[in-house]
Amino acid sequence: MSNLKNVELATTTNITTTYAGQFAGEYIAAALLSASTIDDGGITVKSNIAFKEVIKKLATDAIVTAAGCDFNPTSTITLTERILQPTELQVNLQLCKYDFVNDWESEQMGFGLGQSLPPKFSDFLIAHVASKVAQNTEFNIWQGDTAAASKNSFDGFEKLIAAAVTAGDIPAGQALTSVALTADNIVEKLSDVVEAIPAALYGKEDLFVYVSSKAAKLYVQALGGFGANGLGANGVNGMGTQWWNNGSLTINGVKIFVCPGMSDDNMYVAQKSNLYFGTGLLNSTQEVKVLDMSDLDASNNVRMVMRFTSGVQFGIASDIVSYA
Repeated sequence: MSNLKNVELATTTNITTTYAGQFAGEYIAAALLSASTIDDGGITVKSNIAFKEVIKKLATDAIVTAAGCDFNPTSTITLTERILQPTELQVNLQLCKYDFVNDWESEQMGFGLGQSLPPKFSDFLIAHVASKVAQNTEFNIWQGDTAAASKNSFDGFEKLIAAAVTAGDIPAGQALTSVALTADNIVEKLSDVVEAIPAALYGKEDLFVYVSSKAAKLYVQALGGFGANGLGANGVNGMGTQWWNNGSLTINGVKIFVCPGMSDDNMYVAQKSNLYFGTGLLNSTQEVKVLDMSDLDASNNVRMVMRFTSGVQFGIASDIVSYA
């Protein structure tokens, strides 16, 4: 008979949650606010929107009259509003820890069954997902459509402004019909857009012509010369195609803002203070978690969850020029 005594073996658990949302607000901010239109300062950010925010608009007719002894209210004040209601979106990913045992810093994972996701990889994963969310956010700011089958968006400015054009909220002279942009017509079409800017807006400090990456590249090409509508034979300062070095662009005195998420042949003019991006950075709908599932279902999977809200809205439609 064996002299071995019965030994009670306890199950050792040495798996910890790599990340569970302590700095969720910071990661969400990195994801959402790194979208180019936001990060480069082309839009007004309204954070901490718990559900929706009302953007009040005030309009008056003629307010100046001849002086007299009596108080004589003659102007009409019209109060209207637009609703900025961020849409709830999320990211769900699942990874197997075994995929990283041999090829991703395995020495950081421990030995035997007590393995956990490498901390550096969890940081990389969060940063990678944040960058993807930023790309998606930049696209949605302009081309987002909640009617799309993917359901991964909010309604963007292109859809919202098109609806304002249809409703007649944007004057006909400020609603230009787009054609395909080329290096030969880009200067002409940009000039048409500037020409349509209301006199009261022209010269405002935060006024921009918002253009797509395609339009910006064509404009740089045109100003480099060597084209039918280029600036002379040798372009700006006679430097040809070497003239531009990622500096600022303007057209007829108005600053150009490049928006990678915009449709190729669209352009818009608006004040930064008239375009809004809304999110609930610090409310309960914002969350980032990297969860080790071993303690929950005895698997070797790790799940990542990111939840956030985002949406856009403009204030005064009549202060927008649309080329779409």
